[in-house]
Formats: sequence, C-alpha cells, structure tokens
Amino acid sequence: MSEATITWISGPVLRAKTEDVFHINEVALVGEQRLLGEIIRIDKKEIVMQVYEDTSGLRPGDRVKSNGLPLSVKLGPGILGGIFDGLLRPLSLDAGTYIQPGKQVTTTNTFRFSPAVNTGEQLKPGAVIGTVMPLVHGRRQHCLVPPNICGEAVWLAAEGEYDDKQTICTLVDTEGKEHAVAMSHVWPVREPRPIRERLPTWGPLLTGQRVFDSLFPLACGGRAAMPGGFGTGKTVLQENFAKWCDADVIVYVGCGERGNEMAGVLHDLPQLEDPRTGRPLMERSVIIANTSNMPVAAREASIYTAVTAAEYFRDQGMRVALMADSTSRWAEALREVSGRLGEIPSEAGFPAYLSSRLADFYERAAHVRTLCGKVGSLSIIGAISPPSADFSEPVTTHTKRYVRVFWLLDSVRAQARFYPAIHPLQSYSGDVDDLVDFWSQHDHPEWLSQRRRFLTLLEEQSRLERMARIVGKDALPPRQQQVLICAELINEAFLRQSAFSETDRYCSPRRQAIMMQLINRFIDLSEQAIEHKVNAEQITTMPIMRRLRRMNEDISEDELEAFDVLLGDMESAFSSLLKKESQYAD
Repeated sequence: MSEATITWISGPVLRAKTEDVFHINEVALVGEQRLLGEIIRIDKKEIVMQVYEDTSGLRPGDRVKSNGLPLSVKLGPGILGGIFDGLLRPLSLDAGTYIQPGKQVTTTNTFRFSPAVNTGEQLKPGAVIGTVMPLVHGRRQHCLVPPNICGEAVWLAAEGEYDDKQTICTLVDTEGKEHAVAMSHVWPVREPRPIRERLPTWGPLLTGQRVFDSLFPLACGGRAAMPGGFGTGKTVLQENFAKWCDADVIVYVGCGERGNEMAGVLHDLPQLEDPRTGRPLMERSVIIANTSNMPVAAREASIYTAVTAAEYFRDQGMRVALMADSTSRWAEALREVSGRLGEIPSEAGFPAYLSSRLADFYERAAHVRTLCGKVGSLSIIGAISPPSADFSEPVTTHTKRYVRVFWLLDSVRAQARFYPAIHPLQSYSGDVDDLVDFWSQHDHPEWLSQRRRFLTLLEEQSRLERMARIVGKDALPPRQQQVLICAELINEAFLRQSAFSETDRYCSPRRQAIMMQLINRFIDLSEQAIEHKVNAEQITTMPIMRRLRRMNEDISEDELEAFDVLLGDMESAFSSLLKKESQYAD
C-alpha cells in the first residue's frame, strides 16, 4: 500500500508528496475519515488527486493511502431497482439526510440462484453461470463470469437462495489459480466492458412519441443528444422515455441537476407503473442521483458509473437505455476541476480535452454481440442545458460530432405549450436509412417518402409564415394556403402529443403508421381540390377537419379500425366538395 502526505488543498483537488509508487486513475483514501479520491496526475514525487467527497477539515500533513485499484463499482443483480449516488452507493432515508464522509455504504441482497452450467465445463469470460431472481418481485437476470477471468468450473452452488456476495462458483484457470465467482463483481468505471463484436444497428428504440419514432428515430444502440434551454421539457421527456420506451432496463443519471428537480424524479419514478407489465417501473430501472450541491468531482464520475452499470445489463443480452440529465453539468464539473489544476482553459473556459471525454462517453453506446454470445444494446440519450439556449456553446457543438440523432428543444414551442417542443427543422436523425426495413416490416413501406414529405411541408410553412406576416394569409395564392393547412394539421394532429392524455400519451408504431398514411392522403386530396379551383377556406371549414385535428385524442390504440371510418368520411367529404364546386362551375 502506497502512502503520501498532503501539501496543498483547493476544493476537491489536493497535492501530496510521496516516495512510493502511485498510478494514474488509482483510488486512494484521504485523511482520518478515509475520503474516496482518484489520482489524476503524477509529477515526479508529487501526486494530484480529485476527491469525491467534501474536503472540509483536511489539512496539509494528512495522509493519503492507495489500494492499488482503479475507481470501480460493484455490479450485480442488487443494483436493479435501486437509487444510488454518483459512485453507486445506495441512497436511502435509513442512512440519514447525507452520506457520511468516508463511509463506504454497502448492502447485501438475497436472490434465488438457478445454475445453468455443470461442473467440469470450461467457462469463458462473460459466460452465463445461471439465472437470478429476486425473492419477492423483480426481473430475471443472468449471473455472469467477470470479463477478466475464465477457467474450468470445479464447484457450483446448488439451486437455492444466496446473497450477492456469496461464492456460487469456483473456477480454476490454466495456471491452476482458483477464482471465486459471486453474483456480483467489481469493474472499473473508466474502462469499457469488453464485447465479442459490434453489430449493425437494426430497429429503433421506440419511445411511443411520434415526433421521435416517425420523424427523428433513434436506432437501438444509437446515440442521441437533446439540447434545450430552461423550461423546454428535457427532464419531462427523459421521464417519458423511461416509462414508455421499449428498453428492458432504464438507467437514469441526474448529473448535477438542481436538488428540487432531482427530488421530483426520485418521488415520481418509483410511483410509476410499467405499462408493459403492470408492475412498478422501478423494477427495471436504476437511478443515479448526483445533485449540484454534491461534491463536484463525484459529478464528473457519475456518468462513467452510469454507463458501466448500463453495460453490465447489456452484457446479459438486454436492451438498455441510458438517460443522462445533463451532460452540461458534467462538463461544468470538468471545468471546475481543470481550473483548480491550473490547466490552460479552452473555449468558454472548458478544458481542451472536453471533446475527447464526450467521445469516450458516447462511444460506449452500441448494438453488440456480448461475450456470452447474446445480442444486447446500449442506447445513450444525453440532455444538454446550454446557457441562455445558446446552441453554439462548446458542449453542444462537440456533442454533435459524436451523436447521430439531434433533438433540439425550441423555447418558442415550449412557451406555446406545444409538447414535445422539438423543433422539426433544426433536429435531424442519421439513423433514418438504417430503419427503412423496420418500417417496411411493420406495414409502412412508404414511411421514408412520407417522412420526407412532412418535413418539406413544415419547411415551406416556415417560409410562408414569414411572408404571411407581411401580406396576410388571405393574400397568398391558393396553393400556398393549402401548404399552410397541411402543415398545421401535421403539427396539431401528429407532432403534438399530450403526456397527460390516457389516449395519446403513448403511440404504437402501428398507430403512427396509420396516422401518417391518413394525413398523407389528406395532403393528396387537398392538392386535388386546389387544382379544381376549390377555395382554401372551404377546406378549412369542412366538418371533417375537427375530427382530423383531434384523431390523436379521439382514437385509442384499441380502436384502430376507427381510422378506416375516418378515412372513408374524409374521402366522402372531399368528393362532395369537388362535386359542389363542379356544379357551381357549370
């Protein structure tokens, strides 16, 4: 065990003199309280550490002791359904209002273990040893061999109840060394867990929100950024994703968010019901809460902790979605620690390595074949909180380089109570071409062309509205008025979606496809009507228009046949309109 003596302290950063050997990213315990810290720089006989806890009370002369290991967390079945701090230490009211400095909070959970291998088998790294089930309620999980060991199974526990620290299998490697395997194991947070191979993405991460799934989809195993100013609905959308997306496991990390906002998440999520199973949503969720008043260095580590936990479930062959709210607060932690280190600042005071750290984080998202041969995925959705909604600031611009999906939240739409407040002209998805086959297999082969048509109309609407402010809508030619009618219908009936509506808070792919096809048919019919000299005002005053604008609220998932009735009535309405117009012409 290496030791050093503190010579200088500034907030979460300290310097210490030593004659022993230390390593970068090595964990060390500081002072009499044994505060957790990490070595981030070595200069001859001096080490520089960042401390993940409050350093009040430390002074020069206090001792630093290392354990020779990198910053690591315990991964196991017990973390599913739990609430943790940025270092994956459990948070509960029983432990008091605050975690006591230096206290290594550990919990032991009991699960029912069923072996899936036999003694004498050669187990590779990441192999499945057996299945694990909670004693009361919860999700079935796999017990894995840690990725850094392998060998012959010489002993295996019988089916029964064991705590997650108890040895359930003993392996002997080729050198004759024994390895005890428990349900849980430790893994360094800054090191990506190994995989067998990366696979091409297939199929979207369905969110149940039409603007995302149909216009700007995220492929399963993809990377998305969601920037937005204050009050545009980032946290609400993240919570909606957690409830409605089709991932097997949700990992939600509140990274440096305000305490009252994080308290709302901690209060609401445990009470939500999983719509697919009817069970509490927390049974498939992991919440990592690291608020803005917690030690700043722990905020920097929290997203690595979250993505490591997410990779653990991915390695079991699950579809995992990681929600990071927000990476801007994480970048601010980097900036504060960098400033205390005296590093030369880059743009907006952020360190020069901001871009590479963002890349390290987002590149851990993937659709993979795991070491045990299963197919799993990790999708990352990172919220960004740019100051004053300035999307040219460094965190947003650097993030755009490493994500393929960009969902920009517009403050004007948010103030108009338009939800989700996604700006359709400044958002984009690079996963569109990869998802054409998915929609073709879900009875929507025209999805790509209809999506392009919707976006083209919305772009034309933006241009025409600027013109209409000068000359008035009534002065526009009929064809341009028809464009505005169609774009308004797309906005009101398709892009707007109420999170409070029992009918519209979730929209299945089948319902989305039917609605797109119905609106597309309306566009065709309205164009034909304009060509036959029908007045645009006659189209807007048709009784069918109200039903079209409210179809998202009026027609539920169990009543999809009602769309056929609506389509027939719309065809009849336009037919009557054309017939009436032809009579007037005669």
